[in-house]
Amino acid sequence: DVAMTETAREAHYVLPASSQFEKPEATYFNLDFPRNAFHLRHPVLPARPGTLAEPEIHARLCEALGVVGEADYAPLREAAAQGRMPFAGAFLQAMADPRLMKVAPIVLYRTLGTTLPEGMAAAALYWPFAHQFVQENPEAAARAGFGGDPFTAGEKLFDTILHAKTAVVFCDEDWDASWKRVRMPEQRINLAIPELFGEIAKLAEGPAPAPEGFPFVLSAGERRSDTTNTIIRNPDSLAKERPGTLRMSPVDAANVGCSDGEVVRLTTRRGSAEVPVEISDAMKPGHLSLPNGQGLDYGAAGHSTRRLGVAPNELTSTTDRDFLAGTPWHKHVPARVEKLAAGAAS
Repeated sequence: DVAMTETAREAHYVLPASSQFEKPEATYFNLDFPRNAFHLRHPVLPARPGTLAEPEIHARLCEALGVVGEADYAPLREAAAQGRMPFAGAFLQAMADPRLMKVAPIVLYRTLGTTLPEGMAAAALYWPFAHQFVQENPEAAARAGFGGDPFTAGEKLFDTILHAKTAVVFCDEDWDASWKRVRMPEQRINLAIPELFGEIAKLAEGPAPAPEGFPFVLSAGERRSDTTNTIIRNPDSLAKERPGTLRMSPVDAANVGCSDGEVVRLTTRRGSAEVPVEISDAMKPGHLSLPNGQGLDYGAAGHSTRRLGVAPNELTSTTDRDFLAGTPWHKHVPARVEKLAAGAAS
C-alpha cells in the first residue's frame, strides 16, 4: 500500500511501495478483435524518497532470504552486456535450474533490467512474453508489423512496447486463425461442467425462500459513477451522486416507512450499519444496493478523520458463498432494513 489504509492497518509490516504514477504500469486490451493492443506506460513522476517499486521490494526480500543472489546474476549480466542474443541463451540455460525458474521475474529485473532505459527495469518481465507471443502466433504478429525470424520479431515487439508512448497493436488476427485457438475437436466449445449439473436441476425448484428475518436481497458493492476505486476518498470530489446511500425502491421505502435521505439500520447475518436511504425507481421491490469503495477513512481539514459510507465487506459473510469457487455472494446478501428511533442515528 502507498498509504496507511484500512488494509495496511491489518498487516504486520507495511513496505514502502511507490504509487502507480512513479513506476511503469501496463494495461491489457486482450479482447479487441481483430487488433489487440498493449500499453506500457512510463513513470509519470519521480519516486518519492524512501519508496520502492514492487520488483525492488520482491528482489530484496528474496535476496535476504538467500533464494537468489549476485552469483546467479553475474553471468547473466555479462551476457546481457554482449547483446540480447547471448542473453537469451544464458537465460534459457539458467532457467533449467528450478530454483531460479521460481524467481524468473526477479532474475530478469536484476539482469536484463539493468540494460533498459532509466526507470524501466521492471519492464524486463515482458521480454520473454514478447518472444513467446511471436513464436506461437507468427502470422498475427507479422500482420501487426512484427515479422521476420522468431528472434528478430520478438526483439522488435519488445523494443516497440518498451519505447512507445502509446498503445502498441501486437496482434492482427483473422477469423480462421481465431477459431483455431479453440482446441477442442472441430473447434467446438465444451459447455458441460459436471459440477454444475446439480445446481442447474435446482433451478426448476424456483428461488429459495428468504431467510427468516431477512426479507431483502442486498447487492453489496454496486459500481456507481463516483465509487469505482478507493484512491480518491474526499467526498468533495463526488459531484455526480449522493455518496454512500442505500438505494431501495419506492414500494420498499413505503413499507419500511422511511423517506428519502432518512438514516436507517441495515442488518445482515454478518453485521449492521446505519446508512441514508436513496429512493430510486431503478430498484426492484425486495432489492437493495450499496456502492463499492466506501466505508473508508480520509483526512479532513484540521487533520481530523472522517469515514464516508459503509464498507460492503463488513456486511458480507464468507459462509454464504459459491460452493465451487468459494466466492462470497456479494450481490445476493440477505438483509433487513429498520427505521431508527427518533434521535437514535449516530
